[in-house]
Amino acid sequence: METQESPSVVSLELCKVGASSSTSSDSLKNVESLASALPPKHGTTHTRWLSHTFFTVYRKMFAAIFTLNMIALVIFMVKNDGSPTMANAKNACSANILASILMRQENAVNLVYELFTCVPHSVPLVIRKKLAKVYHYGGVHSGCGVAAVFWFVLYTILATIHFAQNPSHGLPVANVVTCYFCVTMFIFILAGAYPRIRIKFHDHFEAVHRFAGWSALMTLWAQTFIIAVHTYNTTQVSLAHAIFTAPSFWFIGLSTCCTFLSWSRLRQRAVRAEVLSPHATRLHFDYRNMPPFYGLKISDRPMLEWHAFATIPAADGKGFSVVVSNAGDWTRKTIQNPPKKLWTRGYPLHGLLYTTRLFRQIVLVATGSGIGPCLSLMHSNKTPRRIFWSTRDPVQTYGQGVVDTVLNADPNAVIWNTSGRNYPDMVLEVWKLILECNAEAVFIISNPKVTKKVVYGMESRGVAAYGAIFDS
Repeated sequence: METQESPSVVSLELCKVGASSSTSSDSLKNVESLASALPPKHGTTHTRWLSHTFFTVYRKMFAAIFTLNMIALVIFMVKNDGSPTMANAKNACSANILASILMRQENAVNLVYELFTCVPHSVPLVIRKKLAKVYHYGGVHSGCGVAAVFWFVLYTILATIHFAQNPSHGLPVANVVTCYFCVTMFIFILAGAYPRIRIKFHDHFEAVHRFAGWSALMTLWAQTFIIAVHTYNTTQVSLAHAIFTAPSFWFIGLSTCCTFLSWSRLRQRAVRAEVLSPHATRLHFDYRNMPPFYGLKISDRPMLEWHAFATIPAADGKGFSVVVSNAGDWTRKTIQNPPKKLWTRGYPLHGLLYTTRLFRQIVLVATGSGIGPCLSLMHSNKTPRRIFWSTRDPVQTYGQGVVDTVLNADPNAVIWNTSGRNYPDMVLEVWKLILECNAEAVFIISNPKVTKKVVYGMESRGVAAYGAIFDS
């Protein structure tokens, strides 16, 4: 946990591990003049809360998706005398499921990142700052997922009414039964995804999300063929025509392909563990070269749990590694009993730090094992940056190699050793570096509390700041 301390106590206590312990008087004078005080926050308490806490980009994306779906509902109601048809509801549900799955499919997400970050630095900063918010794409995933449930509940209501009114000549009872089974699966998914439940029971959430999602997808396939057979039996069209002319068939088909594509890349890989300390280890893979800015999911129980880590390209260009720090049961087990083989799934995925390429100069902030994802950015050496890293005993915990990488990326990096000394005032220390290098943005990799604190501290003072949103 990061806590604020009086600037007079700790603002000048800079620890540069592996560098000279003496700091020039000119540097000290420069830092003192720059860090005399933080500027006041913009606006009032209420306007800041609305702008930087409540109306997040994630929530705006969620609201935009739901608004589009409500517009579609109104259009369907106007066209069909006050009520959408069953086909309208089924197609809308299937379309939202496809969009939701695409926002979790690695190749699709990477394409979105590439499109949003392809602009040159000559584009006005205000536009680049907005484009860098692309990592909030989870708002589209959750918005489409909730909208899909809404549409399917509506479909279930219409199907139930239709069956009650036409038990002999309408859709068969199997359609109604599968409706209620699918609704049950959707309820499990939504309940498990509720933030507090997901945080407290993350492994259970992941298993429920996966198996309930697969069950719902198979149920939708069953319904597609039930409806197609009914259409074939009651009209003059062929069975093939009834199947292939249904929009829901194509939406569900593409959703299934996206899901299958990720799981078709399931492989067991050899891994070499480099024990850094009792609190951290580094896992080395050599089955492929890894460009900078990619993350990978690894597991020892592929059907039950997965853990995402930022990859670090090997210095010789052969293979890559990930840093695992003690942050839970799985990481603790991995450190204490280093594995020789682990499972990987899907294609390597772009993450938050990929958007740093949008800026001319940044300040990179990390606490503890948050330095792991940052090492990939340092390896790429494309975006000029100043680095602030707050951690306990950096050399003893993460090894001299990691510390040297940090200092090579920024010879004046501020490595704040929290062992036996006060925790830094993160906002103040980051503000110093912003003034020193005239940075356009701040990127932070830390725990949720510190991330929110620094991002809010920067944005409320007019500085673009980006940190993981912990949505999945």
